[in-house]
Amino acid sequence: MTIIEKIIAAHSNQKVVKPGDIVDVFIDTRAARDFGGANVVKNLLDNGLTVDDPSKTIFTFDCNPGGSDQKYAQNQHYCRQYARQNNLRIYDVDSGIGTHLAIDSGLAWPGSTFVSTDSHANIMGAIGSFGQGMGDQDIAAAWAKGYVWFKVPASIRLNLTGKKSADVSAKDIVLNLLSIFGANKLLGYSVEIYGPEVDKLTLSERVTISSMATEMGAIILLFSPTPAVLDELKALTGKGFQTITAGPDAVYEKTFDIDLGKFVPMVAKPGHPHDDIAVDAVRNLKIDSGFIGSCTNGRIEDLRITASILNGKKVAPGVVLKIVPATDAIWKQAMDEGLIKIFKDAGAMVSNAGCAGCAAGQVGQNGPGEVTISTGNRNFEGKQGKGMVYLASPAIVAASAVAGCITTPDQIPAEPALFDVTSHTSQVIRKEEKARVEKPTVVEGSVWIIPKDDIDTDMIFHNRYLTITDIKEMGQYTFDNLKGFEDFAKKAKPGDIVITSKNFGAGSSRQQAVDCFLSLGISCILAESYGAIYERNAINAAMPILTYAPEELAKVELKNGDRIRVNFETGELDNLDNQKGTTINKFYEAQLAIYRNGGLL
Repeated sequence: MTIIEKIIAAHSNQKVVKPGDIVDVFIDTRAARDFGGANVVKNLLDNGLTVDDPSKTIFTFDCNPGGSDQKYAQNQHYCRQYARQNNLRIYDVDSGIGTHLAIDSGLAWPGSTFVSTDSHANIMGAIGSFGQGMGDQDIAAAWAKGYVWFKVPASIRLNLTGKKSADVSAKDIVLNLLSIFGANKLLGYSVEIYGPEVDKLTLSERVTISSMATEMGAIILLFSPTPAVLDELKALTGKGFQTITAGPDAVYEKTFDIDLGKFVPMVAKPGHPHDDIAVDAVRNLKIDSGFIGSCTNGRIEDLRITASILNGKKVAPGVVLKIVPATDAIWKQAMDEGLIKIFKDAGAMVSNAGCAGCAAGQVGQNGPGEVTISTGNRNFEGKQGKGMVYLASPAIVAASAVAGCITTPDQIPAEPALFDVTSHTSQVIRKEEKARVEKPTVVEGSVWIIPKDDIDTDMIFHNRYLTITDIKEMGQYTFDNLKGFEDFAKKAKPGDIVITSKNFGAGSSRQQAVDCFLSLGISCILAESYGAIYERNAINAAMPILTYAPEELAKVELKNGDRIRVNFETGELDNLDNQKGTTINKFYEAQLAIYRNGGLL
């Protein structure tokens, strides 16, 4: 078996599992964050469920550890109250990013399973652990049962050959991979990474690469821990772990050999992490701000690299540089090593540990028109603010902050570029009785054709509305961050059907990006493919989603506003306006069972 198959088999009482198998997987550690935690608790209370094993169940407050938003503060306090009543551990606002805490504290280990409301929980691939981000209902089920259902993914083997250039960082490696595979070529796969240079990667470097699996559409990017990485884990956790490897006859659906020697320092252009170009193409582009941190680049190694560039220098006039360590332990280590003093002397702002701008909380947001270079994992439009965000390595961000424009450490100008002077709790805990309603398996409605690939969850339901827990309030915000469809919620009618393209729902694990369609009464969504987390969230919420082959859908010659009939059990699709019919992919058995149940919970 492959690594993912070994882990799933070991956690599902199976001797062997294969791609496509649907099994119940035991979860070693079950986490919820500050914005998702309140919805997890609400789901438990609304369905009369209790926590299966408090010793394996945790809260991590990392999205907005400052509680600077009233809704965040309310939700955090609500979660604290629930934790006290149920003897749950909280890694509170002083702790840092939950996924990093899991690695550094031994809550995850090689061969383990870990779930969180963080869509970057697959960062656990860095240590050969199966981590997954999931929506509120999934996590509630994990808390209540200890298991979640999962479809075993097919595996891809990625061989990185050749020698890495000295100026190519781990962030550059993953940006180069994103430029090759984009956001959906690895969609739904477990990817194992191998090669001589891969064996040399440190724990922090593996964390950087694995943390962007979600941006590549992959279930997870997995590394088999080397003795050196196991030593790092032992130093952090005080525990000795065994490595996990694929079997010698493991079966991979695809294998790619990629020359690491051809990789160059890169940046991702604003809008998409996979829209990558060599840094030389945007060198000297004026910036307003820089951000160093996130689960991708907030490790002590990242801060050391940053300090080596900032030492004895100043951030360019008018440029704002924000630095956020991943965990409080890393923050303290940076202070002990004198790194914090270097940052402050250079004119940078240093915040308490957490996710910062990536989660629309704490620090790191930018304003309209602001150009930011960031070490984050996402630069979706509106994700880190209203401005434009370029993604890059800590070295490039630090150098650019000093230069006042995008550059590399070896080409920081003597003089920086200057600016042209002309230019509520009672609502959360309310229990609502749910009447069991027979769910229709055949629906009819008018179609909305949205021919766009990679529509991410920020476009569907923006993160500024994530504190909303009442589904009835969600519909009005549907697609208000998708250009050309900002008025969708005002025009859509109950029963309408949305038809879109590849990788619909890419990005975050937010349940609201599904629930907003339920709120509007949309009868179903058809797409060529879905983001892995989004697909689970929709199925678990009994939101009908189906996939189609483009050549089959073309047979019915659809246009906007046509009325169609869709049969979930057979896949039959009929255009009622022109009497043309075709067949798309029907519900699979588990999906149909959850749908008829009215949802997972």
